[in-house]
Amino acid sequence: MTHILHRHCRESLPTVDTGEGVYLIDTKGKRYLDACGGAAVSCLGHNHPDVISAIQRQAERIPFAHTGFFTSQPAEQLADKLIELSPASLSHAYFVSGGSEAVESALKLARQYWIEREQPKRTHFIGRRQSYHGNTLGALGVGGNQWRRATFAPLLAPSSFIDPCYFYRNAMPEETRIEYGERAAQALEEEILRLGPESVVGFVAETFVGATAGVLPPENGYFRRVREICDHYDILLILDEVMCGTGRTGTFFAFEQEGIVPDIVALAKGLAAGYQPIGAVLLNKHIYHAINDGSGFFQHGHTFLAHPIACAAANATLDVLASGLLDEVSDKGKSFYQRLVEAFGDHQHVGDIRGRGLFWGLELVADKASKMPFKPATQLHKRIKHIAMQQGLMCYPMAGTIDGQQGHHILLAPPFIINEEEIQHLAERLTRSVNEAIASVSL
Repeated sequence: MTHILHRHCRESLPTVDTGEGVYLIDTKGKRYLDACGGAAVSCLGHNHPDVISAIQRQAERIPFAHTGFFTSQPAEQLADKLIELSPASLSHAYFVSGGSEAVESALKLARQYWIEREQPKRTHFIGRRQSYHGNTLGALGVGGNQWRRATFAPLLAPSSFIDPCYFYRNAMPEETRIEYGERAAQALEEEILRLGPESVVGFVAETFVGATAGVLPPENGYFRRVREICDHYDILLILDEVMCGTGRTGTFFAFEQEGIVPDIVALAKGLAAGYQPIGAVLLNKHIYHAINDGSGFFQHGHTFLAHPIACAAANATLDVLASGLLDEVSDKGKSFYQRLVEAFGDHQHVGDIRGRGLFWGLELVADKASKMPFKPATQLHKRIKHIAMQQGLMCYPMAGTIDGQQGHHILLAPPFIINEEEIQHLAERLTRSVNEAIASVSL
């Protein structure tokens, strides 16, 4: 009997014992190829000696000091490294303990910015349907993940939502990707005008939609138009790169490939590769100066802000990425994509293969020609996960891909250290798992 309140009370989980490269190993000695990084977290794989050593050294010096009294060398170093990696307009960093805290902090920061500018009527955030920004009430409120919101809806601050950039489902016949991206972005302007620009704090979006809709990459030009709209109406652009950032799509920030810079960006997950819990908010210099020249105090905080051991782990992670590993992500991503196409390109129940770098999604369909999804009652995502674990494969299947109810997908986000042989093993095990799970359900 366990005394832990697990995610699912009636589910029996294997007990992890150790890790080795791209594998996790349970207490019975079974090896699981980590094809999802847990949840796009373990970018360096498991038991990386450099990160473990950095954690040990910092623990021996000082494991914790409250930021109301001290700063620390690891935190200062981490801020310097992140700002050096950032476009010039991003000037300061704020460190928390995870992605939900990072987004929550970003929302409060954005609201306070307008207070400092004496525009208190700015209270409204615009998000996107089929998005996810975290499980704290503020982050949940700006997210469009319907089943996560449902229980807590009465407690959530009102936000409004536009459609995500979802070419596979939302493009009109004969519409090009660029035309669709322009139209999808234009929905933001329409919503700003409906609400009144003077009431809007900012637009919150995942640069790549992650687990809720199965890795939706933005169409070329989409975020450039979004940036233009935000600038025109003087609202903040807040990008959530908790899952898709820190190199996951082939550049340190996913937004680099879109030719834009947000006002605020949230990072977490891969920032310390799972070796310590940490998240970060990077902010534009005009936001920093509004607070510095105004109240001088960010009205927010957590006990474990800028935790020295977590910052040390993140510093070591960034050092490993900078040693050449980040440069390999794009090339490995091309190989990874090719393996997925070979395995699933002609698969009658895989409607779309999408992603970039080492961040990919497979959208599953009951009928490929019509794009008809599997019925929710099939619980296909649970079947795939269960069978994959039996096969010694960790993947991230989800339901509700299309609208929170309909649709299934599989998210794949392997460690950056994965090699060609491991990619091949991943594709083989995933193919067996998908085929066996689909064979077990009624279409």
